[in-house]
Amino acid sequence: MPRATSERFSRAHQPPVKAKSASSSNAGASGSATNPIFNTERFGQHILKNPLVAQGIVDKANLRPTDKVLEVGPGTGNLTVRILEKAKHVTAVEADPRMAAELTKRVQGKPEQRKLEIMIGDFVKADLPYFDVCISNTPYQISSPLVFRLLSHRPLFRVAILMFQREFAMRLVARPGTNLWSRLSANVQLYAKVDHIMKVGKNNFRPPPQVESSVVRIVPLDPPPPVKFEEFDGMNRIVFSRRNKIVHANFLAKGVIEMLEQNYRTWCVEKDQIVEDELDMKAKVEQILEGTGYSEERAAKMGIDELLKLLSAFHDAGVHFA
Repeated sequence: MPRATSERFSRAHQPPVKAKSASSSNAGASGSATNPIFNTERFGQHILKNPLVAQGIVDKANLRPTDKVLEVGPGTGNLTVRILEKAKHVTAVEADPRMAAELTKRVQGKPEQRKLEIMIGDFVKADLPYFDVCISNTPYQISSPLVFRLLSHRPLFRVAILMFQREFAMRLVARPGTNLWSRLSANVQLYAKVDHIMKVGKNNFRPPPQVESSVVRIVPLDPPPPVKFEEFDGMNRIVFSRRNKIVHANFLAKGVIEMLEQNYRTWCVEKDQIVEDELDMKAKVEQILEGTGYSEERAAKMGIDELLKLLSAFHDAGVHFA
């Protein structure tokens, strides 16, 4: 995969895409499972073809004339051209150079061309510019990395309107006590407010995916909570490893106590603390769990506040997760 670049893409950077035969085009028009022009499956992309859905997604962003927008996975530009009508500038990150070429061709010679910059490469590794709003018809395989890359970006953006597979989207908005409440739900909702705003059927795409899609709105909390993501996620890896088991049992799973003891000893060295001569890490962990009252709780029912209290109790005892 090419490295991301901030240079503006033009026809000079990439040879023109050769036209496919009429028979290939007809095959695509007949609704085949693959895109006849672009290898969209390679990048997990499905082109949004319904103009009403595309306009609805852009409208949900409530774009301002001064906004700088980041678009991930623009494809051939069905969302991009609508964003350009409302925003000051658009940076589009596209992994497929051929799609980038088609997007460039689509705005070439138009006033919108000056407002568009295309970065070719892997979004997860790209050096992102400042942006106010992110809009994405997200390539499926980067759904989770995209969310956490956005939430770790500074300065904070105002809002993100993102399309995902339906199940992934519903996990993002799930609440404690529901079937889809998970480590992903907790990690995202610690740092952002997430809402489900639109369902999108599979027939709105070319080629149609095997699952339905949904659009969510993510608004980062400003200021963000003073919690290191690595610590919160590290604890949640343990707590949610078996979400319907009690927390005590998950902390006694193979390798967990040993990992926590190693982290505790490292913390003691860094803080010039003396490690107990006969350190019993299992007893120490059990004491923390009993002290919080969460020993018999199940992750499936623990909300953000309970998870933060548990993390704070471990930190107070010098036990860390990253």
